[in-house]
Amino acid sequence: MRGFLASSTGVTCAAALALPLAPPAAAATSSAPPATSSTARPGAYAPGGTQSLPLAPLARDRAPGAPGAAEQGLRRSDVRHFSLVGVVWDSPATELHGRVEIRTRATATGAWSGWQELETHNADHAADPGTPESASGHVRGATAPLWVGESDGVEVRVRAGHKPGTARSASPLPAGLRLELVDPGEGAPPPTNRARTRTEPAVLPALPALPARRKAGPHIGPRPDITTRRGWGADEKLREKGFVYTKKVKTAFVHHSATGNNYRCSQAPSVIRGIYRYHVRSMGWRDLGYNFLVDKCGNIYEGRAGGVSKPVLGAHTLGFNSNSMGIAVLGTYSSKKPSSAALKAIARLTAWKVGLYGMNPRGKTYLKSGGGNLYRKGKKVRLNVISGHRDGFATNCPGTKLYARLGTARSKAAQYQGR
Repeated sequence: MRGFLASSTGVTCAAALALPLAPPAAAATSSAPPATSSTARPGAYAPGGTQSLPLAPLARDRAPGAPGAAEQGLRRSDVRHFSLVGVVWDSPATELHGRVEIRTRATATGAWSGWQELETHNADHAADPGTPESASGHVRGATAPLWVGESDGVEVRVRAGHKPGTARSASPLPAGLRLELVDPGEGAPPPTNRARTRTEPAVLPALPALPARRKAGPHIGPRPDITTRRGWGADEKLREKGFVYTKKVKTAFVHHSATGNNYRCSQAPSVIRGIYRYHVRSMGWRDLGYNFLVDKCGNIYEGRAGGVSKPVLGAHTLGFNSNSMGIAVLGTYSSKKPSSAALKAIARLTAWKVGLYGMNPRGKTYLKSGGGNLYRKGKKVRLNVISGHRDGFATNCPGTKLYARLGTARSKAAQYQGR
């Protein structure tokens, strides 16, 4: 999601060759060469992988007198199969001012897509400043990832722009720019020894609302169906071991994933596996950043590990990860309206989850800022119990169209709680 820059105008909110070229010799991979759907047996588990390709100056396209770092990229190249793409750089504290454009070649047809722009300001989705996750030394700056479907060719160009409030000369591009090509793999990983003794179901079935006489209280919506990490095929060897918790869940921050809307709901598990691998292997987080994800058909998925009913500390809203949860709707909703099914899923999920902690979805609450571009560290901020990402950080996320429908989600959630 693209954060607003320090100006009066916000930047909107969290692929080429007939003759094949050999893959770049400098390409690094973060795992063994991934199996693809063309070689894996139907239904077989294939672990996926990430190709990490360094970008280089595009000297031929350089404007006269422009510095070499003003434009970097990768010319049309044949690569191993991938379905999700993003660009990362060395320092998470460095912003990329400019444009990142990608085009890809579909494996099914051999046709190249048009140029697609990646969301460059993605730092607003991160662990809070000063936390062990943010200070691990492994975190990188990154664009939002983009789902492109199964592809085997890529071209990228990164063009520097100027930072608002400065002279109009181009700002230097961040150091260490790399193209990340993610193959989400197939199916679900085989169970570990621990999982053999206590197998997690693929889907947690819906549960009715607790009766009013229960000590937990009457205003807890029924738990909806939730596809577990096992259900969407999370490879638990990727993430850090152990879990980190906050005290409670007082606010639900709604996001859009900014991965584009060109996916089928049957592909949602693959999209989530791709985001998971990108967050952990490419961006350096301990696990998937969001606590839950929702697809456009209204299916709900468990995000960061630790237990769907527990207050798992995520990395979704910089400065406000404590005492909150993050829900990402798969897609980009800056100009496209979210589906009614997705809004219903947000309402059902929040009615249950915030209800477990005594919160009214139509109410307000206070969170203490951990630091960000909108509120200083330590400031107590009054927020809606169901808030958009932009309420805690200067960003357009969850997109104008989704943000405009959060009032509907609040009302429906309250109804599910019996209010």
